[in-house]
Formats: sequence, C-alpha cells, structure tokens
Amino acid sequence: MIKNRLKILRAERNWTQAALAKKVGISRQAVISIEKYKYTPSLELAFDIALAFNVPITDVFQKSEV
Repeated sequence: MIKNRLKILRAERNWTQAALAKKVGISRQAVISIEKYKYTPSLELAFDIALAFNVPITDVFQKSEV
C-alpha cells in the first residue's frame, strides 16, 4: 500500500480538495479517492502532486508495510 499525506499537506496550506485538483489537473473526486486510499495515482500524477506542494515526492507518498 502507498500511504500519502495529501490531507495534511492541504491543511497546512489551507487548500481545498478542489484547489489541489485544479493545480494538478484532476477532478476533486480523484483527490478524495487518493486521500481515502481507494486510488493509487500514477507515478506521473504523484510527481505532479509533489510539485504542486513544492516538496519531494517522498514527503507526499511512502510505501507502507501493510
């Protein structure tokens, strides 16, 4: 499983799910699905999300042992 910190990073920046979705060119529903671990983003999308937050990809996504 790939864990993510989307919700935390969004909260730190006061971004809505819709704002993040617009920044990376996906739907708000896609952001919700990623945050709830119902969808694992492609590598390209993961890099786009990290770029939107201006952090390394490993600050957003990490592999879990679960």
